[in-house]
Amino acid sequence: MNGKTVIVDYGMGNLHSVYKKLLRLKANVAVSSDKIVISAADKLVLPGVGHFAKAMHNIDELGLKDVLNNFVLIQKKPILGICLGMQIMATNSEEGNCSGFGWLDANVVKFKHDNKKFRNPHMGWNNVQIKKNSILMKDISEMDEFYFVHSFHYLTNNQADVLNETEYGYTFCSAVEKENIFGVQYHPEKSHESGERLLGNFLSI
Repeated sequence: MNGKTVIVDYGMGNLHSVYKKLLRLKANVAVSSDKIVISAADKLVLPGVGHFAKAMHNIDELGLKDVLNNFVLIQKKPILGICLGMQIMATNSEEGNCSGFGWLDANVVKFKHDNKKFRNPHMGWNNVQIKKNSILMKDISEMDEFYFVHSFHYLTNNQADVLNETEYGYTFCSAVEKENIFGVQYHPEKSHESGERLLGNFLSI
């Protein structure tokens, strides 16, 4: 768990609970929107709750797009996207008909259910199916539950990027991994021991 982890503050909330959880894991962690601080980090966490298009607007306004692209694509340092933070890693989203970073070949689409049993947003505890070996999933089993709250989900065009799948009326991609890029649709910071294990695994990368 050596090195500095920076939680990127781009004005979309959910920072405090992530920060508290990483402190509990004894991480060397800071919250920042400063380009120099972000660029110098060893790992980044990209959290977020809210609207896709607003998130990308805020990132543009803060001048963070090039810094984040450099960190992920050139320096190839580890980054973990949580919820909206994972979604904006995709190519585009139906939410605001907006382009994302395009680090992953995926679209973000709204849940579409004919059965009214499955309400939108998807909210609550669900298991995840583990689709490939990953350090992020160390000591995590398919019996573990994670907390979800979201109305949109990934449609990936590259099955090799899928780390977890979850059932909610139909199967959707709930976590991704591609080289140094990790993303989870669920909230590990709100998922008790399972979430702590996942965040600890990320810190150990």
